[in-house]
Amino acid sequence: MSKTAAQHPLDGDHSFAKLEEADVAQASSIKSVYVYEAPVRIWHWVNALAITVLAISGYLIGSPLPTVAGEASDHYVMGYIRFAHFAAGYVLAVGLLGRIYWAVVGNHHARELFWVPIFQKAYWAELVGMLKWYAFIAPRPGRFVGHNPLARFAMVFGFMVLAVFMILTGFALYGEGSQMGSWQERMFGWVIPLMGQSQDVHTWHHMGLWGLVIFVIVHVYAAIREDIMGRSSVVSTMISGHRTFKD
Repeated sequence: MSKTAAQHPLDGDHSFAKLEEADVAQASSIKSVYVYEAPVRIWHWVNALAITVLAISGYLIGSPLPTVAGEASDHYVMGYIRFAHFAAGYVLAVGLLGRIYWAVVGNHHARELFWVPIFQKAYWAELVGMLKWYAFIAPRPGRFVGHNPLARFAMVFGFMVLAVFMILTGFALYGEGSQMGSWQERMFGWVIPLMGQSQDVHTWHHMGLWGLVIFVIVHVYAAIREDIMGRSSVVSTMISGHRTFKD
């Protein structure tokens, strides 16, 4: 066996060692920042579950399943669907109140979903930069510890406004079923005459359902896309609370 042939496996091991050292050097440059506290993360995932139940049960309420043979009292299908819808609605409402509380007592990242620095020129420049990134025009996005400017704008003027609207109209319709004198009717009964009549509230509440569905689809796409193509973690951050920067 020639000397060159004998050294070939060793050269391969040496190259592999160099690759390992390069990986370690890259790993040491990755930085992690604690961003989202536990109550924020719990609220996010409970909210996701509540919205899923609300969307499915709400769709079935608007487009009921075929009638089941026999007495309705023997099956109570719509009763269970309505109960799931109402229970998830309470979870959404109570969770939002808890989230507002934590925005006051939590860290500054917990308050990002409740206000947007619309009077800061730098904010709009960064928002335009993120729009270019999502439109595949810019080669790289900016680095942000909390929500990026576009996500922050969408959460405040998209999800939060829509969630409040759905809670108000949902409890107004619930109060109508609970009849006059119930606390739901006393607190939210003003919504129905404000919007016209009961059927108008039903229609707008149903439209709000599709607005939430569209928002969730865009939100999930953007989060996964940012995790793969962006410069920092997104999905894992809402699990661990730590934002990891890739460069």
